[in-house]
Amino acid sequence: MKTISKIQSGTSLTGKGLGGLIKAAVFSAFAFGSLASETLAADLTLRLHQFLPAQAAVPKNVLIPWMEKVEKESDGRIKFEHYPAMQLGGTPPQLYDQAVDGVADIIWSLPGYSPGRFPRVEVFELPFTMTNAEAVSRAYWELAQETMMDTDFKDTKVLGLWVHGPGAIHSKEPITSVSDLNGVKLRAPTRVTNTFFKNLGATPVGMPIPAVPEALSKGVIDATVVPWEVTGALKTSELVHNHTEFGAETLYTAAFILTMNKEKYNALPDDLKAVIDKNSGMEFSAMAGKITQMEDAGPRQKAVDLGNNIVTLTPEQIAEWKTAADQTIKDWVAEMDEKGMDGTGLVARAAELIKKYSE
Repeated sequence: MKTISKIQSGTSLTGKGLGGLIKAAVFSAFAFGSLASETLAADLTLRLHQFLPAQAAVPKNVLIPWMEKVEKESDGRIKFEHYPAMQLGGTPPQLYDQAVDGVADIIWSLPGYSPGRFPRVEVFELPFTMTNAEAVSRAYWELAQETMMDTDFKDTKVLGLWVHGPGAIHSKEPITSVSDLNGVKLRAPTRVTNTFFKNLGATPVGMPIPAVPEALSKGVIDATVVPWEVTGALKTSELVHNHTEFGAETLYTAAFILTMNKEKYNALPDDLKAVIDKNSGMEFSAMAGKITQMEDAGPRQKAVDLGNNIVTLTPEQIAEWKTAADQTIKDWVAEMDEKGMDGTGLVARAAELIKKYSE
């Protein structure tokens, strides 16, 4: 979707005598009014920049409907230009700064693309922390209100915070036990997940997610960890044929942010701020998380239809992975405690909120 306001070119006028001048003056006044109106619309065009193709699940089913809803509820006074797949330039780790600097007015990205910059967010990415995306997205928003809006996210106006559905391992060779990861070249999305898989014996290979298909096809990596909904756009199931799931548990999730340039938001008139505010916050975040997880079903079925090997671990097998994950969690808590961020308290509060919204 790309909605761009355009100013139409003027029309030449001719007239004779006073009547012609009057007609010209009336027409000019009308034309000026129309031009001013269209200029106002152009002044309120917001550029939304993000890293996935427009047809991927989140852009298609969350971001584009959100833009359309805001446009409608503003009576067309807010327009959007949607720039998917980094069309405004730069790399995914630069998206947040693009919102800070005004290169884009709104961005959708992962805080985890900037390792160490948004430390409190990482509590939701710790292994075996997530229950379901809707509940955890509510917990994420509430904890952000308590601890992140004036710290991690202080330079932008946050509109939405959510997580994706259960992360799975997609690999060339079957992975069942922790030892199966030894020496596996694996792409993971964030600092926490990279540390986790390194601790389990894998060799993390960093890259933006659009590079994953080529990396898999050329053998740069042997596996990737992403939710099912992303595998559709990446065509992961055509490139690797083994997928490891963790039953009722969740190996990991990654956290997203939809955020706006603060000066751009503050410059809006109050009635248009109200439109943005109405379509932001916890309820929007929870809906986005829920939709994102719902989008797992189609790509997963595609893997089944292809005859791929879906490895569903038993509770006994999962217990081994959870034990192995303990060190990653302990190390993260200690790191946050050392930085004065109360890692112990963050883990406890996140768990409390997740339980609150999961019941």
